[in-house]
Amino acid sequence: MTERSTDRDYDAIVIGAGFSGLAILHHLREIGLRTVVLDGEDGVGGTWHVNRYPGVRTDSEYSYYSYSFSKEVREEWNWTERYPSGGEVLAYLNFVADRLDLRRDIRLNTRVEAARYDEAANTWVVETADGERLTTKYLVSGMGVLAEAVYPAIPGIDDFQGEKYHTARWPREGVDLSGKRVGLIGVGASGIQIVPAVAAQAEEFFVFQRTPNFVVETNNDAVSDRDLEWLRANYDAVYEKAANHPFGVAMEPAEHSALEVSPEERRRIFESKWNEGGFHFANECFNDLATNHEASELASEFIRSKIAEIVTDPATAELLSPRSYSFNGKRVPTGHGYYSAFNREHVHLVDTASTPITAITERGVRVGDTEYELDVLIFATGFDAMTGTLTKIDIVGRGGRTLRDKWAEDGLKSNLGINANGFPNFFMSLGPQTPYSNLVVPIQLGAQWLQRALAWAEANDVEYFEATPESEDWWREETEQAGRGTVMYSEGKKAKAWFLGENIPGKPEEFQVYMGGGQVYQRYCRELEESGYAALLHRAAEPTSADAA
Repeated sequence: MTERSTDRDYDAIVIGAGFSGLAILHHLREIGLRTVVLDGEDGVGGTWHVNRYPGVRTDSEYSYYSYSFSKEVREEWNWTERYPSGGEVLAYLNFVADRLDLRRDIRLNTRVEAARYDEAANTWVVETADGERLTTKYLVSGMGVLAEAVYPAIPGIDDFQGEKYHTARWPREGVDLSGKRVGLIGVGASGIQIVPAVAAQAEEFFVFQRTPNFVVETNNDAVSDRDLEWLRANYDAVYEKAANHPFGVAMEPAEHSALEVSPEERRRIFESKWNEGGFHFANECFNDLATNHEASELASEFIRSKIAEIVTDPATAELLSPRSYSFNGKRVPTGHGYYSAFNREHVHLVDTASTPITAITERGVRVGDTEYELDVLIFATGFDAMTGTLTKIDIVGRGGRTLRDKWAEDGLKSNLGINANGFPNFFMSLGPQTPYSNLVVPIQLGAQWLQRALAWAEANDVEYFEATPESEDWWREETEQAGRGTVMYSEGKKAKAWFLGENIPGKPEEFQVYMGGGQVYQRYCRELEESGYAALLHRAAEPTSADAA
């Protein structure tokens, strides 16, 4: 084995200090790579450091929304809520950083503006906002999939004279909404979480809704000492169940179609899993809610009936009930009192589908000819998901071509969402075309896959890994074929879902995520590894004279 080059500053540079960055740093340090994590924020946590709006929490339960690889962290960290709040998740990630001694290799307040591949030196040159240039053999993106916030293209958006916030840019010191007239634009996952919290504070609250969601309500029980004792005794089994589940959750796969049981039995199962809460409804009722349109519509009808039970005003209940698409047409969000918040007298649902927002004014929001005067305007308008963080900065590969230009000109292409042709030794955690899933599971599995791949590369004197064009074409076709086999395709188009890129004007319609199941995706990753990484171009280093002797 040739000696590792000391001409570079690092063996690996990881961008982002969230779930991905921390896991990758830990695993690459284990194989002896000189690794540093760069993050533009002033603290670790990534998405959970930035998103601090009222009501923010996980959609997944604590037992599988965490790493499994550290026995010390598993034994010593105590979760307190079934669906941890954003503050608790952030505290967990800070605990991980301290317990695994990761901070010594993390540089905060270091924003990456560009990364350029030097072909002659087989080196990535990373440029930071303060003008520093760092060199590395391996460059890894851990920038996340929901980090590049999007504002709506509404005339007058800069004219509003009151307080204005995006859920992804919420002030750290918080916002006092008491006694204020508050407006909310956007009712995706963030908007659904913030509604009950704002409803409890504001004097008047106007929710501007264009497209309603199918929200699976749940409860947030406290985690007991007995719960934690059981989890610690069964952690590996819980994690294995999540890793083998299509959506990365530790749940039992449903055995029957919604179409093969009686209406009474179907209602009983729907009711049971609705009461269990959260993703249990989406994943454990029936095995075809994501693949069969008739089954999806049966789930839709059940949720519409629950909305009618919860919301006392029939007109409001109807506006909250999606009719233009069916269940799974959007990423299913969990709610914690979302529907019941609209029973408060001071909470007003404004339908902007029938009468659109025409402008944001100095004093508020104009819908048609009606102006709603506000003190505070909140945008929960989502993200340029999957690709936004990767195309915002200049990632420049062979021949001076950026990743942004590659995807704009050729369509979304990668090998398993891990690596792209033209970008040697550049790797992505949760890159586009990775699983539609509870994200912590593919993050950990991906970090462990990368650890083994780079250990193999170092042991075999491999200069670079680079996806072959053929592997990119195969994975693009597989991603599109798997997606079109689900209701997410036709219903997602109707709902303008982010997983098709429909939420960003001008973004090409293509699957941003792999819908074929996380367990299938992991099988493909294992096959690539077992093949000796045959679908990744690699070249062994030239032997030195000492090696030849």
